[in-house]
Amino acid sequence: MAESRIAIVWNPSKASREDLEQALPEEAAAAGLTWHETSVEDPGVGAADEALAAGADVVVAVGGDGTVRAVAERLARDDTAAELVIVPQGTGNLLARNLGIAVNDTAGALARAFGGESRAVDLAWIEADVDGEHLRQAFVVMAGFGIDAHMIAETDEDLKSKVGWLAYVESLGRALDASAVVEFDIAVDGGESERASGHTFMVGNIGTLQGGVTLLPDADPTDGELDLLLLSAEGMGEWLDTLRSYVWDNGIRRFLGKKEEPAQSADTTTHARAKRLSVSLSQPRVLEIDGEDFGETTGFTVEIQPGAVRVR
Repeated sequence: MAESRIAIVWNPSKASREDLEQALPEEAAAAGLTWHETSVEDPGVGAADEALAAGADVVVAVGGDGTVRAVAERLARDDTAAELVIVPQGTGNLLARNLGIAVNDTAGALARAFGGESRAVDLAWIEADVDGEHLRQAFVVMAGFGIDAHMIAETDEDLKSKVGWLAYVESLGRALDASAVVEFDIAVDGGESERASGHTFMVGNIGTLQGGVTLLPDADPTDGELDLLLLSAEGMGEWLDTLRSYVWDNGIRRFLGKKEEPAQSADTTTHARAKRLSVSLSQPRVLEIDGEDFGETTGFTVEIQPGAVRVR
């Protein structure tokens, strides 16, 4: 590993180069690192492209889920052999958390660039027409519409900068009001299209969110499949059914020895798995991808790319 060419792609709004240099291990002095800064216009794809052009076979992504997503997308696009190291510096850091990477240990995270085992992690690709423009983008966490997307759109950015992920809680009430039930058609793994209805539909590569909340109990970013969740609860009674499903069916019951069983659906929650799917909505909905609001769409397709990136 001492001969690896290491590039650091960092988001300057999350960490300074000076602080990162101070956290590097001693062997970094002789490593000939290259540094590539992201920007608002380029959250990481272009910077990762520069890193690969410089000959990097290890690319370190320093930032939040948006930076990690962009760098992973570039590494997966050409099936490059370069490995990814994540130095979590964002609000959620969801991929890092789900991979067991400590979020408060910058020095430890940077040290992985200079040695350690790697594993193949899946990546998903989503295509959609959003606000009149065609979008094709990778994601490593989740994508979809409903409460999650509205909560992101309604979040106060100033509050988010002060209290982190807790700012999402403050926006939850407004998100619930904005998330009306909508009908849509969904086709899974090349099958026939079926009609469904709900206010929230999520496609996930990982399952645990901020605060340790497990939204998708079966999600595993290394299993070559995506996990799907449809929520349709309206009113206190139906929301209690959703809560029971998560606390008992997919919480305590699994903890007591039913972990081998797949996630259990309920009247107001539907769990499923897929390698690819297409969704066609009866009316526009805000599309969320890895914690970002991308605008409104009336449909999208998603496909998994198994083992797309090797992560240390």
